[in-house]
Amino acid sequence: MPSILANITIPLVGIVDTAIVGHLSDAAAIGGIAIGTMLFDLLYWNFGFLRVGTSGLTAQAFGRTVSGERLPVNGECRKILTQSVTIALIAALFVWAIQWLFVTGVLAVVPCSAEVANVARQYFFVRIWAAPATLMLMAFKGWFIGMQDTKSAMIVDILVNVVNMGASYALAVHTPLGVVGVAWGTFIAQYTGLLTGILILTFKYGIVHIGLQETKEAMRWSELRQMMAFNGNLFVRSLCFMVVYVGYTSLASRFGDTELAVSSILMKLFMFFSFFIDGFAYAGAALVGKAIGEWTMDNGKWKIREIVRLLFNWSIGVGIVFTVVYWLRGSECIGLMTSDGTVLEASTRYMGWLIAMPIVSALAFMWDGVYVGATAGKEIRNAMIWAAIGFVAFYAATYRFVGAQALYIAYFAHLAARVIYLSCRYEKIIGNTVSPDGSDEL
Repeated sequence: MPSILANITIPLVGIVDTAIVGHLSDAAAIGGIAIGTMLFDLLYWNFGFLRVGTSGLTAQAFGRTVSGERLPVNGECRKILTQSVTIALIAALFVWAIQWLFVTGVLAVVPCSAEVANVARQYFFVRIWAAPATLMLMAFKGWFIGMQDTKSAMIVDILVNVVNMGASYALAVHTPLGVVGVAWGTFIAQYTGLLTGILILTFKYGIVHIGLQETKEAMRWSELRQMMAFNGNLFVRSLCFMVVYVGYTSLASRFGDTELAVSSILMKLFMFFSFFIDGFAYAGAALVGKAIGEWTMDNGKWKIREIVRLLFNWSIGVGIVFTVVYWLRGSECIGLMTSDGTVLEASTRYMGWLIAMPIVSALAFMWDGVYVGATAGKEIRNAMIWAAIGFVAFYAATYRFVGAQALYIAYFAHLAARVIYLSCRYEKIIGNTVSPDGSDEL
């Protein structure tokens, strides 16, 4: 429940940002925020392993605590935190160093109007200064989840997203900043979250500081080998995610500002459900990882099948609920984010996709959580490679005949590819992870 409560606030930020811009300005401004957000997706999704990899590795380390007792922080868990935070800071410095080249290069190849590009640049060059906070928060969140402490992750996420919404609204509506105010709102919120995470580590876990010598020891290759092997597969997975999600926005821009605005709004609604169901995926990663860690001490392997069964039952149930909500109230949901009549009218052509997405999304995200907990990096990577191939292939095969509808066909195809691949590999891969000799099937 804490994971769900935290996650559902994440897409609310994007929805509120889009709604603020949608009511303050026109389709070009909505598109500019969509492109600006895409730029950060290009950057930050590459570092998704800071959360995903950290949660799986920490959960297994936590499961190996003596007699299953919950220690504040064992040595292995602290080492993983040190490694993740250090990598996050190095990554932030790299992002700062390439910022101008990055935004110039991407906007040179993404087809959009001058008005859209101008808004995107303004948004990017403000929000980029929050990179250290954003990346460190990924590491913190993954570590909290791995420690079975979803409440701390929830506190940080909810605080960040509430501050983001409030500050974005106040700065965009009540100051001369206008549309760029949403970027300043994100900047303020990220550093607020970073401070909160540090306070939790200090007072809840007794981690007052991470010393230089401790960092040097944790960053030795002999200590980093397992994390880098897992994270390398997750990095490839992130690149494939970019093919899909960034490709979706880039391709939408080819159909004009109105279609870009529609696709941006529909993606916010797709992601609202996805982030909701991702709460179960986070729980799955934590619980499956802990159970596998306990198995190494002759404890807990019997839990895996029951964990998976319960998580999938809940995910499918939630998917059905969202399908009904989008079926009955989809038009009203879109109306909350824009008052532009042209955008509202254009969105009616794609309502069927909004209704169809929740069930298949539920399965895709749930499998991700289970495999992360098992640290099955190669299978997570391979699933997204096939998903990216499916996205590109279906778009290329259909866009000449159905126009912008091809975007939604391709997006649906990538979800289906993930579900099919991970479902087919479950018994072999997870079974081998839990019982390397193959004697215990799940």
